[in-house]
Amino acid sequence: MTDTRTYSLHPAGICETDNVGAGTRIWAFAHILPGAVIGADCNICDHVFIENDVVVGDRVTVKSGVQLWDGIRLGNDVFVGPNATFSNDKFPRSKRPPAEFSTTVVHDGASIGANATILPGVTIGLNAMVGAGSVVTKDVPANAVVYGNPARIEGYTTAERERVVAGVSTSATAPQDRDLAGGARLITLRRADDLRGSLAAIELADDLPFVPQRFFTVFGVPSAHVRGEHAHRLCDQVLICLAGTVTVLVDDGSQRNEVVLSDPSAAVYIPAMVWGSQFRFSPDAVLGVFASRKYEPDDYIRDYAEYLALRSAGS
Repeated sequence: MTDTRTYSLHPAGICETDNVGAGTRIWAFAHILPGAVIGADCNICDHVFIENDVVVGDRVTVKSGVQLWDGIRLGNDVFVGPNATFSNDKFPRSKRPPAEFSTTVVHDGASIGANATILPGVTIGLNAMVGAGSVVTKDVPANAVVYGNPARIEGYTTAERERVVAGVSTSATAPQDRDLAGGARLITLRRADDLRGSLAAIELADDLPFVPQRFFTVFGVPSAHVRGEHAHRLCDQVLICLAGTVTVLVDDGSQRNEVVLSDPSAAVYIPAMVWGSQFRFSPDAVLGVFASRKYEPDDYIRDYAEYLALRSAGS
């Protein structure tokens, strides 16, 4: 019989599915069950096991010792490091499978380090990076770098990472002159210091890029959590850390900056159509937010892929 396969299978490998893309390589002692779907140009390394209800995108690397159980979905260009562990049942019992296994999604371009553990039902966002040995218990935002047990956000991936500490810029440019991604910028407020303490003042009509229509505070955030993770279609915001420390991400889809806010006389302006998130809250952090519009649920863009599409279309 003529071999019509367009992929490569090692003689010691077992591939029971016909849904394997061209150029994929399946190495020794790997075993892929009949229902699995494997994309093109993938590299399935030695001792990998893939169950039936699994979808693997194109150009995916799955290193040795990985098992992909029912419900796992890997996007394009995903990297899964050696001995990374997925799970699909929150309450496993021998010979008592659930009616439906949890779906775990790893979006395009994400990487999972060696020996990381991914809990059931987790979503790992576009281009995110999970550090080796991490235990991922919650969804990972797009572009986030997480590590630890439990995994926490420690930064965001970018080809040109630049961190700016508000009030103390890491560049030679004065903080008030620093332009950030998408037209965001740092704002230095008037400050007075004497023996009685310090005071920072804002003239709402003069010192902010807009006259605020709303003010709210964010506090009591566990350090493992992230806030924001959205853009606004029309609303501009100014963020001030009133107490403690918080790191603010501004992202226009191509450039990202991390701004560490720890001084109530320094703020960051985030215009509409710039993606923002806040993370690495200190236990005593209180974040104040001035908004240019009243609360409008339809003004929020909460899906990063949708945001990128809107930015690309110039919306």
